[in-house]
Amino acid sequence: MQRTRLYFENPVGRLLEVEAPANCAIIQYKPGKRNFEEMQAFLTHTRHLLVSRNWYKILNDQREMTAFSEEERKWIADNWLNARPNGAQLYHVAVLLSHDVFARLSMNLIMNETRESGLVYRLFEEEGLARTWLLQLE
Repeated sequence: MQRTRLYFENPVGRLLEVEAPANCAIIQYKPGKRNFEEMQAFLTHTRHLLVSRNWYKILNDQREMTAFSEEERKWIADNWLNARPNGAQLYHVAVLLSHDVFARLSMNLIMNETRESGLVYRLFEEEGLARTWLLQLE
């Protein structure tokens, strides 16, 4: 992946934009407890980046992330995952799994709750494999 730029950063994490040939967003969660409003802002900026660039690929780096709270999971499911614009392509998300077992479990809950959403998930332990999968998508 080439030409990586910082798009947004707050205490929740960093949001990077990667232009051609990848054309994807990279979400890098920071470790530690999150503030709910900062989490909302972080994911709102993520959606804005994807919509403004007409991109559908996300590398979601959760390796340092702690588990989502119940409030975060509900907001993500209700206001982010299920809010895909009509006619927009399905988002393809390569998830680098957290080292924290509880964070992995909370991610599995989100994936199960949003099976009908506009997301195609693939879970990865290795970043290189995740990037390769995203690059092969047309």
